[in-house]
Amino acid sequence: MGKVYLVGAGPGDPELITLKALRILENADVVVYDRLVNPKILGYAAKVKEMIRVGKERGESWKQKEINKLLIEKARQYDIVVRLKNGDPMLFSRGGEECEALKSAGVMYEIVPGVSSALAALTYAGIPVTHRDHSSSVAIVTGHRREGYGNDVEYLRRIFSSVDTIIVLMGISNLERIIGEALSSGLPTSTPVAIIENATLPSQRVFTGSLENIVEIARKYEVKPPAVLVIGKVVELRERLKWIEE
Repeated sequence: MGKVYLVGAGPGDPELITLKALRILENADVVVYDRLVNPKILGYAAKVKEMIRVGKERGESWKQKEINKLLIEKARQYDIVVRLKNGDPMLFSRGGEECEALKSAGVMYEIVPGVSSALAALTYAGIPVTHRDHSSSVAIVTGHRREGYGNDVEYLRRIFSSVDTIIVLMGISNLERIIGEALSSGLPTSTPVAIIENATLPSQRVFTGSLENIVEIARKYEVKPPAVLVIGKVVELRERLKWIEE
Protein backbone atom coordinates (compact mmCIF):
# COMPACT_ATOMS: atom_id res chain seq x y z
CA MET A 1 0.00 0.00 0.00
CA GLY A 2 1.36 3.39 -1.00
CA LYS A 3 0.84 6.82 0.48
CA VAL A 4 -1.19 9.75 -0.81
CA TYR A 5 0.22 13.27 -0.50
CA LEU A 6 -2.32 16.08 -0.72
CA VAL A 7 -0.08 18.83 -2.03
CA GLY A 8 -0.82 22.52 -2.40
CA ALA A 9 0.46 23.80 -5.75
CA GLY A 10 0.20 27.44 -4.74
CA PRO A 11 -1.72 30.26 -6.43
CA GLY A 12 -0.29 29.98 -9.95
CA ASP A 13 3.30 31.22 -10.10
CA PRO A 14 5.36 27.98 -10.21
CA GLU A 15 8.08 29.57 -8.06
CA LEU A 16 5.64 29.87 -5.15
CA ILE A 17 5.46 26.11 -4.59
CA THR A 18 7.09 24.96 -1.34
CA LEU A 19 10.36 23.04 -1.17
CA LYS A 20 8.59 20.08 0.41
CA ALA A 21 5.99 20.01 -2.36
CA LEU A 22 8.78 20.14 -4.95
CA ARG A 23 10.64 17.23 -3.35
CA ILE A 24 7.53 15.06 -3.23
CA LEU A 25 6.62 15.87 -6.84
CA GLU A 26 10.11 14.96 -8.01
CA ASN A 27 9.60 11.45 -6.61
CA ALA A 28 5.94 10.94 -7.47
CA ASP A 29 4.76 7.78 -9.21
CA VAL A 30 1.39 9.27 -10.15
CA VAL A 31 0.02 12.80 -10.02
CA VAL A 32 -3.71 13.47 -9.82
CA TYR A 33 -4.11 17.17 -10.50
CA ASP A 34 -6.72 19.91 -10.77
CA ARG A 35 -7.51 22.08 -13.79
CA LEU A 36 -5.85 25.29 -12.57
CA VAL A 37 -2.47 23.78 -11.67
CA ASN A 38 0.29 25.50 -13.65
CA PRO A 39 1.73 23.10 -16.30
CA LYS A 40 5.24 24.15 -15.27
CA ILE A 41 4.61 22.65 -11.84
CA LEU A 42 3.60 19.36 -13.44
CA GLY A 43 7.00 19.41 -15.13
CA TYR A 44 8.65 18.95 -11.74
CA ALA A 45 7.33 15.38 -11.63
CA ALA A 46 10.31 13.91 -13.49
CA LYS A 47 9.76 10.26 -12.50
CA VAL A 48 5.99 10.17 -12.89
CA LYS A 49 4.38 7.11 -14.48
CA GLU A 50 0.85 8.49 -14.68
CA MET A 51 -0.51 12.03 -14.88
CA ILE A 52 -4.28 12.26 -14.39
CA ARG A 53 -6.30 15.47 -14.67
CA VAL A 54 -9.48 15.54 -12.61
CA GLY A 55 -10.20 19.27 -12.65
CA LYS A 56 -13.80 20.32 -12.24
CA GLU A 57 -15.28 22.57 -14.89
CA ARG A 58 -18.22 22.55 -17.23
CA GLY A 59 -18.03 19.58 -19.55
CA GLU A 60 -15.83 17.50 -17.24
CA SER A 61 -17.43 14.48 -15.62
CA TRP A 62 -15.24 13.79 -12.58
CA LYS A 63 -17.33 13.62 -9.41
CA GLN A 64 -15.81 13.87 -5.96
CA LYS A 65 -16.62 10.25 -5.13
CA GLU A 66 -14.87 9.16 -8.33
CA ILE A 67 -11.77 11.14 -7.39
CA ASN A 68 -11.78 9.59 -3.92
CA LYS A 69 -12.02 6.12 -5.45
CA LEU A 70 -9.20 6.90 -7.90
CA LEU A 71 -6.85 7.99 -5.11
CA ILE A 72 -7.51 4.79 -3.18
CA GLU A 73 -6.93 2.66 -6.29
CA LYS A 74 -3.66 4.40 -7.13
CA ALA A 75 -2.44 4.08 -3.54
CA ARG A 76 -2.84 0.31 -3.90
CA GLN A 77 -0.92 0.41 -7.16
CA TYR A 78 1.92 2.90 -6.47
CA ASP A 79 4.16 3.98 -3.59
CA ILE A 80 3.88 7.76 -3.96
CA VAL A 81 0.58 9.24 -5.10
CA VAL A 82 0.36 13.03 -5.30
CA ARG A 83 -3.02 14.73 -5.21
CA LEU A 84 -2.03 18.15 -6.52
CA LYS A 85 -4.42 20.98 -5.75
CA ASN A 86 -4.25 24.64 -6.62
CA GLY A 87 -3.63 26.89 -3.63
CA ASP A 88 -3.86 25.08 -0.31
CA PRO A 89 -5.42 21.59 -0.25
CA MET A 90 -7.54 22.34 2.82
CA LEU A 91 -9.09 25.66 1.78
CA PHE A 92 -12.19 25.35 -0.43
CA SER A 93 -10.50 22.46 -2.19
CA ARG A 94 -12.35 19.41 -0.80
CA GLY A 95 -9.15 18.17 0.77
CA GLY A 96 -11.02 17.28 3.94
CA GLU A 97 -13.43 15.06 2.01
CA GLU A 98 -10.55 13.25 0.32
CA CYS A 99 -8.77 12.72 3.63
CA GLU A 100 -11.95 11.22 5.09
CA ALA A 101 -12.22 8.79 2.17
CA LEU A 102 -8.56 7.78 2.46
CA LYS A 103 -8.87 7.31 6.21
CA SER A 104 -11.93 5.10 5.80
CA ALA A 105 -10.08 2.97 3.23
CA GLY A 106 -7.04 2.57 5.47
CA VAL A 107 -4.78 4.55 3.14
CA MET A 108 -1.95 6.58 4.66
CA TYR A 109 -1.88 10.23 3.68
CA GLU A 110 0.06 13.42 4.32
CA ILE A 111 -1.01 17.01 3.79
CA VAL A 112 1.48 19.51 2.35
CA PRO A 113 0.18 23.08 2.74
CA GLY A 114 0.35 25.50 -0.16
CA VAL A 115 0.17 29.25 -0.63
CA SER A 116 -3.48 30.15 -1.09
CA SER A 117 -4.62 32.60 -3.73
CA ALA A 118 -6.82 34.10 -1.02
CA LEU A 119 -3.69 35.70 0.41
CA ALA A 120 -1.24 35.71 -2.51
CA ALA A 121 -3.66 37.53 -4.82
CA LEU A 122 -3.84 40.48 -2.46
CA THR A 123 -0.08 40.50 -1.93
CA TYR A 124 0.59 40.56 -5.68
CA ALA A 125 -1.96 43.33 -6.10
CA GLY A 126 -0.31 45.47 -3.43
CA ILE A 127 -3.26 45.14 -1.05
CA PRO A 128 -2.44 44.26 2.58
CA VAL A 129 -4.73 41.59 4.00
CA THR A 130 -4.60 43.41 7.35
CA HIS A 131 -3.37 46.84 8.42
CA ARG A 132 -3.32 48.38 11.88
CA ASP A 133 -5.12 51.48 10.64
CA HIS A 134 -7.68 49.78 8.42
CA SER A 135 -8.30 46.10 9.14
CA SER A 136 -7.96 43.83 12.15
CA SER A 137 -10.23 41.02 10.95
CA VAL A 138 -10.44 38.89 7.80
CA ALA A 139 -12.97 36.47 6.36
CA ILE A 140 -12.27 34.15 3.44
CA VAL A 141 -15.50 32.96 1.87
CA THR A 142 -16.58 31.04 -1.19
CA GLY A 143 -18.79 32.56 -3.85
CA HIS A 144 -20.55 29.20 -4.23
CA ARG A 145 -21.96 27.10 -1.43
CA ARG A 146 -23.05 23.49 -1.60
CA GLU A 147 -26.70 23.14 -2.59
CA GLY A 148 -28.92 22.92 0.48
CA TYR A 149 -26.22 24.31 2.77
CA GLY A 150 -28.26 27.09 4.33
CA ASN A 151 -29.29 30.53 3.11
CA ASP A 152 -26.57 32.25 1.06
CA VAL A 153 -27.94 35.74 1.67
CA GLU A 154 -28.12 35.35 5.43
CA TYR A 155 -24.67 33.74 5.56
CA LEU A 156 -22.91 36.48 3.60
CA ARG A 157 -24.75 39.36 5.23
CA ARG A 158 -23.62 38.19 8.65
CA ILE A 159 -19.97 38.21 7.52
CA PHE A 160 -20.10 41.48 5.59
CA SER A 161 -21.45 43.31 8.62
CA SER A 162 -18.83 42.03 11.07
CA VAL A 163 -15.46 41.76 9.25
CA ASP A 164 -13.04 44.44 8.00
CA THR A 165 -11.55 42.59 5.00
CA ILE A 166 -13.68 40.13 3.03
CA ILE A 167 -11.96 37.88 0.48
CA VAL A 168 -14.25 35.98 -1.87
CA LEU A 169 -12.98 33.01 -3.88
CA MET A 170 -14.86 31.57 -6.86
CA GLY A 171 -17.26 34.50 -6.84
CA ILE A 172 -16.98 36.14 -10.26
CA SER A 173 -19.83 34.20 -11.87
CA ASN A 174 -22.00 35.24 -8.91
CA LEU A 175 -20.58 38.77 -8.57
CA GLU A 176 -23.78 40.78 -8.91
CA ARG A 177 -25.53 38.83 -6.18
CA ILE A 178 -22.52 38.97 -3.85
CA ILE A 179 -22.28 42.74 -4.21
CA GLY A 180 -26.01 43.01 -3.63
CA GLU A 181 -25.68 41.05 -0.42
CA ALA A 182 -22.81 43.28 0.71
CA LEU A 183 -24.99 46.34 0.21
CA SER A 184 -27.91 44.66 1.97
CA SER A 185 -25.67 44.09 4.99
CA GLY A 186 -25.37 47.84 5.43
CA LEU A 187 -21.99 48.50 3.81
CA PRO A 188 -21.95 51.91 2.09
CA THR A 189 -21.87 52.08 -1.70
CA SER A 190 -18.46 53.79 -1.44
CA THR A 191 -16.84 50.71 0.16
CA PRO A 192 -13.61 49.94 -1.80
CA VAL A 193 -13.53 46.75 -3.86
CA ALA A 194 -10.86 45.03 -5.94
CA ILE A 195 -10.87 42.09 -8.33
CA ILE A 196 -7.61 40.24 -9.02
CA GLU A 197 -7.74 38.04 -12.11
CA ASN A 198 -5.08 35.34 -12.76
CA ALA A 199 -3.29 36.26 -9.56
CA THR A 200 0.54 35.88 -9.44
CA LEU A 201 0.77 35.10 -13.18
CA PRO A 202 2.15 37.36 -15.94
CA SER A 203 -1.45 37.73 -17.15
CA GLN A 204 -2.62 39.11 -13.80
CA ARG A 205 -5.08 41.99 -14.02
CA VAL A 206 -6.33 44.12 -11.12
CA PHE A 207 -9.46 46.24 -11.15
CA THR A 208 -10.53 48.56 -8.34
CA GLY A 209 -13.77 50.37 -7.68
CA SER A 210 -16.52 50.43 -5.11
CA LEU A 211 -19.61 48.42 -4.28
CA GLU A 212 -21.48 50.91 -6.45
CA ASN A 213 -19.57 50.32 -9.69
CA ILE A 214 -17.50 47.10 -9.47
CA VAL A 215 -20.10 44.99 -11.30
CA GLU A 216 -20.08 47.46 -14.20
CA ILE A 217 -16.25 47.49 -14.22
CA ALA A 218 -16.07 43.68 -14.28
CA ARG A 219 -18.54 43.60 -17.14
CA LYS A 220 -16.71 46.31 -19.10
CA TYR A 221 -13.33 44.54 -18.90
CA GLU A 222 -14.80 41.03 -19.29
CA VAL A 223 -13.25 39.69 -16.09
CA LYS A 224 -13.09 35.90 -16.10
CA PRO A 225 -12.32 33.25 -13.46
CA PRO A 226 -10.07 32.51 -11.74
CA ALA A 227 -10.35 35.78 -9.88
CA VAL A 228 -10.35 36.90 -6.26
CA LEU A 229 -12.74 39.54 -4.96
CA VAL A 230 -11.66 41.81 -2.07
CA ILE A 231 -13.97 44.12 -0.15
CA GLY A 232 -12.70 46.57 2.47
CA LYS A 233 -10.71 49.71 3.22
CA VAL A 234 -7.38 47.93 2.64
CA VAL A 235 -8.09 48.16 -1.09
CA GLU A 236 -7.39 51.90 -0.90
CA LEU A 237 -3.73 51.14 -0.09
CA ARG A 238 -3.13 49.56 -3.49
CA GLU A 239 -2.59 52.95 -5.12
CA ARG A 240 0.59 53.38 -3.05
CA LEU A 241 1.65 49.74 -2.69
CA LYS A 242 1.18 48.20 -6.18
CA TRP A 243 4.76 46.95 -6.35
CA ILE A 244 4.44 44.75 -9.44
CA GLU A 245 3.47 47.64 -11.70
CA GLU A 246 6.44 49.75 -10.57
